[in-house]
Amino acid sequence: MTRLVASNVSKQYGAVRALTDGNIEIEGGRVTALLGANGSGKSTLGKIITGLVRPDSGELTLDGERVTIRSPKDARRLGITAVYQELSLVPHMSVAHNIWLGQEPMRRGGIDQKEMRERSGELLELFSASFSTRVTPTMRVSDLTPGERQIIEILKAMAWRPRILILDEATASLDGRQVERLFELVAQWREEGMGLAFVSHRMEEIARVADRAVVLRNGDTVGEVDVATTSEAQLVQMMTGGATAPHTTRQRAASGEKLLEVEGLSSGRVRDINLSVAPGELVGIGGLQGQGQASLLLALFGAEPYRGTIRIAGKRVNLSTPRRAMREGVAYVPGDRGAEGLLPVRSILENLQLPSWHRYGLLLRQGKAQDDAMRAVDELNIKIGDIEDPVRTLSGGNAQKVVIGKWLLRKPRVLLLNDPTKGIDVGAKAEFYALLERLRDAGTAILFNSSDDEELLALCQKVIVLQDGQLRAVLEGEALTHENLVAASMGTATNGSAGRSADSGGRP
Repeated sequence: MTRLVASNVSKQYGAVRALTDGNIEIEGGRVTALLGANGSGKSTLGKIITGLVRPDSGELTLDGERVTIRSPKDARRLGITAVYQELSLVPHMSVAHNIWLGQEPMRRGGIDQKEMRERSGELLELFSASFSTRVTPTMRVSDLTPGERQIIEILKAMAWRPRILILDEATASLDGRQVERLFELVAQWREEGMGLAFVSHRMEEIARVADRAVVLRNGDTVGEVDVATTSEAQLVQMMTGGATAPHTTRQRAASGEKLLEVEGLSSGRVRDINLSVAPGELVGIGGLQGQGQASLLLALFGAEPYRGTIRIAGKRVNLSTPRRAMREGVAYVPGDRGAEGLLPVRSILENLQLPSWHRYGLLLRQGKAQDDAMRAVDELNIKIGDIEDPVRTLSGGNAQKVVIGKWLLRKPRVLLLNDPTKGIDVGAKAEFYALLERLRDAGTAILFNSSDDEELLALCQKVIVLQDGQLRAVLEGEALTHENLVAASMGTATNGSAGRSADSGGRP
């Protein structure tokens, strides 16, 4: 029987220890769930097993023999494959070419198109009853629905005939019928002797499909339990360590005034969201990553079409474009500064002035623009050589300060933050936190998404928790604890009278 064991595996990125002591055993004929809160190290451990990440230390053994996995190719050669929520498909290529990419059947020095189509058809039959329309091997992947693309990703992994299969949030894009069919196949593959590791943010899926659960916390494997005899509350406590540390942000008396109000907002991955933020209030957005947090913020910035009602300072507004949102005093700071926040080859000055260039006239008043930019540099303590240097010359923390600074020059009333401290050092984070306090003192309403649960607990007066695009709970006061945050993220009940479920009708 196949048996993969990862022992004492560690991985560090600079000063950040993503994994300190990761341990897991994946056996043939068994489904092992891999559980942990944001930042626990479960994704890093899975990627080490599949060759996407190389460990700093530790050992991997397969059927009792030590193995070194330097790449996904090495993993596939050993019979290990994975399915991730982030797809690896080539949109303009056909279904068949995507499924067999890298192992195409060959004949007479070329790809055997006929055999590839036939073998793809056999794999597609596994999910044929769950497709809304017929999916054929010759169809382009770009013409498929998100759920159908996820299925092609699953079939692509199965084409390698794995002995070990890791399913990392593989159900996130699937509809109900497709999830049911996948679970039927998981049961079949388990009976055939395959070893499966299953990562999911839905606790009900863990209870249904897994035999064992390995729990990680802060980079360490803290235990392995039998799923059938372990309650959801016990699993959550293992993930959090029973932590109940309250948030430490300075409290303000509620005035009843609302600067930002959202009713019934649906956009992208979010559905029917209600929330409000008062002047000087910092409201967090929690939940496991990819649950609609980005869609919510982009809709409020006019970058994604939405349905619903948005009011700013009591006035109903139509935020159909980022320009309209900016006119209403809304600013958006992305976490991916390279792709969304900066023009790397342009100067620090130009990047700071991107949202505000029109204020300086058609013939740019260079002196005024430089004065304002330097004021932002001083206020944010951005360490630069010269204001005309390319922004790519800055460190990650200082580059992120430029992203923030360009919006602060507009003096926003509503500030939307999408994981803004990701990838910056501790010192830069501390300066950013101090900046948030100054903005709150000035009456700015702040909506703050973070993938770091501890950051939300330390900074926010209130945290709304999203799961599958819906508002799962509102945590504030004594209910704003790590345990309740993780429980709501995983779809289990929260504790404490100050925590409100979205089903209760309470408005955040």
